[in-house]
Amino acid sequence: MTAFNNPRNTWNQRFASEQYIFGEEPNAYLRSQMAHLQTGSALAVADGEGRNGVWLAEQGLRVEAFDFSENAVQKARLLAERRKQSVEWHCSDWQSFDWKAAHYNNVVGIFFQFANPAERTALFAKMDASLQSGGTLVIQGYTAAQLNFNTGGPGKLDHMYDETMMREAFASYDIIDLRTYEAHIDEGSAHKGMSGLLGLTARKR
Repeated sequence: MTAFNNPRNTWNQRFASEQYIFGEEPNAYLRSQMAHLQTGSALAVADGEGRNGVWLAEQGLRVEAFDFSENAVQKARLLAERRKQSVEWHCSDWQSFDWKAAHYNNVVGIFFQFANPAERTALFAKMDASLQSGGTLVIQGYTAAQLNFNTGGPGKLDHMYDETMMREAFASYDIIDLRTYEAHIDEGSAHKGMSGLLGLTARKR
């Protein structure tokens, strides 16, 4: 997966470019679910160069966001400054992040498929625990069909999403939108082309 088995170094190298490799605009699925976001606060999980966290702030939310790449967080700060938005950025991996219990009105995770199945279960549980009752969860990720397109993502079958996985992981949620689809995405040089996608928007009971 990574050079010298060091994901942080690999991602820091990828993010070293001045170019925003995932673009500066928010994820298309996230934008399409704007009407379901709750007022108040939001957490952007593994937000990379900040495109989604900054957009959430532009919607009037108090935003926290984290990523484990120092270079990504530095670029995220610059993006927020250029867009005149305030985001509380954290340079942290998901294991070390301070997951505040029942704290956020929204939790957003976009293309964070670095986690193997065991890690994913733990990460989903932390996302769930940090979301307030009545809060909105938005997840976008790749399905197994992405292996045929090779236009982004980890390229590992056991890292991919499906609808059954999401229903089981968030069984205590009311599903607002859950779809498996194929679409052409254009989100920077790293996410470009026809893609196999899953989108989930759900409300915590």
